[in-house]
Amino acid sequence: MKAVRDRCVWTQQIDHRALVPYLIEESAELIDAVEDGSRDELREELGDLLWQVLFHSEIASRDTEDPFDIDDVARGLTDKMVRRHPHVFAGAVATTPEEVLVHWNAAKAAEKNSRTSVLDGVSRHMPSLALAQKLLGKAASIGAPNPTDLVEPDPGDVPFDGITRVHDGAPRSERELGDALLALVAVSRAHGWDAERALRERLRALEDDIRDAERA
Repeated sequence: MKAVRDRCVWTQQIDHRALVPYLIEESAELIDAVEDGSRDELREELGDLLWQVLFHSEIASRDTEDPFDIDDVARGLTDKMVRRHPHVFAGAVATTPEEVLVHWNAAKAAEKNSRTSVLDGVSRHMPSLALAQKLLGKAASIGAPNPTDLVEPDPGDVPFDGITRVHDGAPRSERELGDALLALVAVSRAHGWDAERALRERLRALEDDIRDAERA
C-alpha cells in the first residue's frame, strides 16, 4: 500500500472523501458474496474491503496534524475487543448471547459516555430499511412508544394504521406509504428478521424472474 501510494499517480490524488463511493461499492459486493456468492467470491471481496481499510490508513498516516497508520487502527480494535469481551479476557461471566450483549453494551456505554442521546453514532447513511430497524430498536431501548402506534391521519382523513393498511389496502399517499413501510419494519424486528436482507433476497428473485422472461 505504501508503494502504491508513492508510485501510482491516481492513488496519490485520492483522499478519504474520494474513497467513500468505492467503500460503499466494495461493502455491497461483499454482502452479495456473503448472501449469494461462492467461497472464492467471498475471499476476493473480503480482500477488496481490506484494501479499503489499508488505503484509508495509509492516507491517514501522512496527515500532517494527526497521523495514524494501520498498526494504530489494529491496536485500537484489539483494545476495544478486549474491553467489550470481559467474559473472555477478564473475570466476567456470560453463558448466553443475551448476557454477552449486556457486557458489550456496558463497555460501549462506558466508552461513549459523552453521548447525550441513544441516536448519537447512528449513521443516516444506512439504507432506509436498516436505519428504520435500528431506530425502532433505539426507541424500544429507552421505552419510547412504538411509533407505528402514533400515526396521525392527514387533516380530514380517516385514522390510519400502518399494519391495517398493509393488509387491507394500498396506502393513499406517500406519507401513508412511509407509515406502512415503518410498520412492516416493526413486524420484522418483532420476529427477529432483517428487513433489509429480506428485501434484497426478494429482489434477487425478481432479477431471476426478469432474466427468465428475457430468455422466453
